[in-house]
Amino acid sequence: MSSTTTTYQQMKTTRENSPEGSEVTMDDVKNLIKKKDEIEEQIKAYYDVLEDQGVGVEGPLVDEEGYPRADVNLYQIRTARHNISCLQNDHKAIMAEIEEALHKLHARDKAKREQDATEAQEAMEQQITLPPPFARVDAVTEGSPASGAGLRVGDEIIEFGSVNTGNFQNLQNIASVVQHSEGKPLRVGVIRAGQKVQMNLTPQRWSGRGLLGCNIVPVQR
Repeated sequence: MSSTTTTYQQMKTTRENSPEGSEVTMDDVKNLIKKKDEIEEQIKAYYDVLEDQGVGVEGPLVDEEGYPRADVNLYQIRTARHNISCLQNDHKAIMAEIEEALHKLHARDKAKREQDATEAQEAMEQQITLPPPFARVDAVTEGSPASGAGLRVGDEIIEFGSVNTGNFQNLQNIASVVQHSEGKPLRVGVIRAGQKVQMNLTPQRWSGRGLLGCNIVPVQR
C-alpha cells in the first residue's frame, strides 16, 4: 500500500482515538482536503504509469497464447493497479469524512447563531422590562454594611425596601426606611452593567458613620 494510504489510515486512527467530545475545526477540514488532494495526485501518478505501459486498468497482461506479456513491466502494472484500488477506497472514505466534518461545522455555527440571537433577545427584553432607577450609589466604605451586602459604586437603585421607582419622591424616603429597619434585612434591587442585581442590606451600627456606610444620590429624571 502507498505511503499516502498508510498516512491517511494513521491519521484516521488518531482522530478515532482522540477524546470524545473534541470538536471538529476548520483546520481539521483543511487537513482532510489536503490529504484528499495528495491521494488524488498519487492516483493520477499510478494512472500515468499504466498509460505509459499502454495497458490501462483493465488491459490484459497475457498474450494471445496465454503467456505473461514480455513487452510490459508486469510487476509495475500490478503494483499500480493494486495501489489505485486501495487509494480509491481511501478517497471515498476521506470524501465522506470531509462531508461529515463540514456538516458538523455548519450545524455548530447554526446552533451558535441561534444561541447568540436568543441571548441578545433576552438581554433586550430584560432592558425593556427594567424600571428606571431613582437613585445611584456614588460611594461605599470598606467594611460597612453596604459593602458587606455587595453594594458597589455606580449601582443604580430601582428598589430599596418599600421604596421603588413608582413611589420615590426624595432621599428622605430612603432615610426613613433605613431608620425604621435597623437590624432588619432590606431587599435592595439595583441595575449593574445593564443587569438587575438583588441583595439584602441590613442597616446596623458599625465603626463608621450612619447605618449603611454608603452615599446615595438621586437620579435626575
